[in-house]
Amino acid sequence: MEASSNPITVLLVDDHTLFRSGIRLLLQRNPEFAVVGEAADGVEGIKRAQQLKPQVILLDLNMPGMSGVETLQLLLQDCPDSAVVMLTVSEDAHDLSVALKAGASGYLLKNIDAEYLTRAIRRAAAGETVVAEAMTAKLVAQLHGGSEAPVASEIDKLTPREKEILACLARGESNKLIARSLDLAESTVKIHVQNVLKKLKLSSRVQAAVFAVEHRLLGAGGER
Repeated sequence: MEASSNPITVLLVDDHTLFRSGIRLLLQRNPEFAVVGEAADGVEGIKRAQQLKPQVILLDLNMPGMSGVETLQLLLQDCPDSAVVMLTVSEDAHDLSVALKAGASGYLLKNIDAEYLTRAIRRAAAGETVVAEAMTAKLVAQLHGGSEAPVASEIDKLTPREKEILACLARGESNKLIARSLDLAESTVKIHVQNVLKKLKLSSRVQAAVFAVEHRLLGAGGER
């Protein structure tokens, strides 16, 4: 099987050498991916990301020194075009919420199988949000269990169509998938997403997804 001319470039940031080696070997078997570098901590990871500009960064949540979330925030500043996906053992819904609010493109557990991981990397590279199914359920349960009511003044800024778009973002759908499901041009969806982010004063579609879950808007435009 010949290597792809344009493989998805991946950077691994994790303090466990054996784990990094395993992920590298796994991805090297697939010509769709190219592991362009590794780092054992956040500081090294930021340096490597600045040098390599990978499409996807797999980042551990708990590392000595600089934490995964701190590393994430700096990576997003220095490498805004890279999709940063947390790859962790933590099944805590609070950790998931913090990571997504900080701008992570996804949150995966280290016990996922190889096929799930490679599929998630493809989706992250395409601009989609990737969250382990079990963690999505935990996040929704945690947020719905709170007493916080929707912020009407913020939600009312959105048009009915923008609320539909926001609900799609909460489900982690790409612009292409949203366009297909709502029978819109992909360019139109892109404009709607930009308007949603501007009106809600958010910086990423992942933050918009968290906003939708927090304010119980997953059903806007239809449950799935």
